Amino acid sequence: MSQWIVSNVPSWLLLAGLVVGITAGTLILLTFVRRHFPRLQEGEHNDTAKVGFSVVGPVYGFMTGFIVVVLWGQVNSADQVVRTEAASAVQLVRDAGAFTTADGDRIRQSLLEYERSAVAEWPEAARGRSTPEAENALRRLYTTYAEIQPSDDKQRSSLTSSLASLKQLSTSRTERLMMARTNTGPTWALWGVVFLVSGLVLGFAVIIGESQGRMHFVMVTAVSVLVGVILFLITELSHPFLGEIGTSPEPMRAVIDVVESQ
Repeated sequence: MSQWIVSNVPSWLLLAGLVVGITAGTLILLTFVRRHFPRLQEGEHNDTAKVGFSVVGPVYGFMTGFIVVVLWGQVNSADQVVRTEAASAVQLVRDAGAFTTADGDRIRQSLLEYERSAVAEWPEAARGRSTPEAENALRRLYTTYAEIQPSDDKQRSSLTSSLASLKQLSTSRTERLMMARTNTGPTWALWGVVFLVSGLVLGFAVIIGESQGRMHFVMVTAVSVLVGVILFLITELSHPFLGEIGTSPEPMRAVIDVVESQ
């Protein structure tokens, strides 16, 4: 479900929907409680409510903060893998100048085909699925290097360096696909815990006795907005290759620009 949301709902709309929806729902609940349970406004139960809130609040903050940090780390790792793949491709372009004109042109053309296929593949690759076009383009790139016959030590050294860069490119691609397939955010059980604790935080904010209705509404609104923002961050960061916060194929597009400029 979160994968579909991140893929199809703009970030601003998701943030607005969560904040407005949670805030509106909590304020409706607050209005109901204050109208039907007026004795709660007297605050006789505040000592108990404050103890509960002082326990639930820090637990909620620590738990959600830890989840966001871990998920953000996954996004950073995904960024690094994509940049490594792109850097390896740029190195291939540089080393191609050491070969004959014909070999260099074939290398650049094969690399250009692969990068274009990888960019076109991105919507599928972001979910851990590869396409035949990209796989075949990578095979042709390997074949191009296999057909090179170096004529001197400089070309042999460049070929060795290029094969190492090609191996790194292929390894980064495999790692990227595996990360997209396995890094799917919190499990359903963990989502359940997040929703449960979020509900407890909002519930304690609602039942705290406060004679001044306006201040109570302001406090509940602030807590609701905070919960909405936290749920937004967890949802958006759950899939490191999807959404506006996730990793993009821009490094691959940069490689295409480098190849086309040669």
